[in-house]
Formats: sequence, C-alpha cells, structure tokens
Amino acid sequence: MRKLVYQVACSLDGYIAGPNGEYDWIPEDPEIDFTKLVARFDTLLMGRTTWETAVTQPDGAPPFGLDTFIVSTTLERAPHPKAQLISSDVEARVAQLKERPGKDIWLFGGSELFGHMLAANLVDSVELAIVPLILGSGIPFAPPSEQRTPLELVSYRMYSRSGIALLRYSVIKAANR
Repeated sequence: MRKLVYQVACSLDGYIAGPNGEYDWIPEDPEIDFTKLVARFDTLLMGRTTWETAVTQPDGAPPFGLDTFIVSTTLERAPHPKAQLISSDVEARVAQLKERPGKDIWLFGGSELFGHMLAANLVDSVELAIVPLILGSGIPFAPPSEQRTPLELVSYRMYSRSGIALLRYSVIKAANR
C-alpha cells in the first residue's frame, strides 16, 4: 500500500508559510536533490488554499506534473483540467488513493488537511525540512489538536550550507499504540 507523506519545510518556530502564505524564506540548497525528492511520488494531495498558492507560480499548472487531488468543500469543480476535486467522503477517498498501485502520495502543504488526515489515521510519514529561521507568525505546521500522535524517527540529515535539518518520522498508528 502507498504511503501518505506529509513533507514540508518548516521554520524553527513551527510555521510552514508566512502570514500571507509566503514561502520566500525557504532557502534553496544545492545539496538537496529536489528531483530525487519529487521522484518518490506520483500523486499530490493538497487543500484549496495550497492549490491557490501553487497555481500562482510561473507555469500556473499543478506542481511537479504529478496526479493532483484538491480537497475542498467550497469548490464546485476542479479548478484545472489536470486536477481532480475531492469534496466529500474525504477519508474514504484518500484511503482509496492509498490502495491504488503506484508511488507514495505527497500531502503537499496544508496544515489543516494534515490535521484532518492525521486524525483519520491516514498519515504514514511526517518529513520536515527545518529551516533555521524564526518566522514569528504564519501558517502553523499543524492545527491545534487534543490528539497526541507519537512518531518514530526514521532518519535525519543535516545540510551544512543552509543549516536545514531534514527529519523523517513514521507515524505510530492508533491501532499500534
């Protein structure tokens, strides 16, 4: 079964984007092989707000050329011909995506969607690129929650040029606690 992986850059104080969704604070590091990173995935899962930020990029298309699914209860149809909309039965639809053959699924941005998928016990891996910056405010890594979710460290790597720490964790599923 494919894994649902929440992979994001995060400031040291826990934000994945600035107050207006900006991510210009994330440095490019030549040591990070972005092509290899994206090659792990064939599917993107993102919320509407993340989608709206992604399509403001120069090509205006779904990022990275992957199958793209947008989760939204406010959109009536997919906003791009190469994207599919998930507007109801979100947990069941994501579970079905995980059962399809293929590579892993990148939960791309969207802390609200991450919180929802985590509560539904659908997230398999949390992978953070911790940027050595105190952003001060913005979109948090995860929404507030009463749920505690233990993680197990799988690997880590330090990038000396940028000071980024890449941390990879497996989610310890509720049934295994």
